Amino acid sequence: MAEKVAVFRKEHFNAAHRLYNKQWSDEKNDAVFGLCNNPNYHGHNYELIIKVVGEPDPETGYVIDLKQLSELIRSEVIYRFDHKNLNLDTKEFADLNPTAENIVKVIYELLRPRLDSRLQLWVRLFETERNFVEYPA
Repeated sequence: MAEKVAVFRKEHFNAAHRLYNKQWSDEKNDAVFGLCNNPNYHGHNYELIIKVVGEPDPETGYVIDLKQLSELIRSEVIYRFDHKNLNLDTKEFADLNPTAENIVKVIYELLRPRLDSRLQLWVRLFETERNFVEYPA
């Protein structure tokens, strides 16, 4: 059996959002989400790292063609979220609070069906230099 190899692709996108629970009062939203609950929204320069693990193809030597992976990320994630207000401009977050935890899960769900089922996928999303999330955990 061949050894598995991990390959990574790093991308970047900018987006605005507001953390807000529609079921809560303004006071509770302020208490829980603080400055992230700004009614005028706020933005982040997101760094996205996609990790794909699998056995290299014996003919190409690739786990996955990184050019194809880059194109997939751009079509499914970057074009969808870059320079958008996640709350207002995307269907994915129309009713889902766009926390980093929810964003990373949505990105995973967008990419997973488009990859070979033999490949494992992890998504890491940096919201700031110090704050990041990963899915699956």
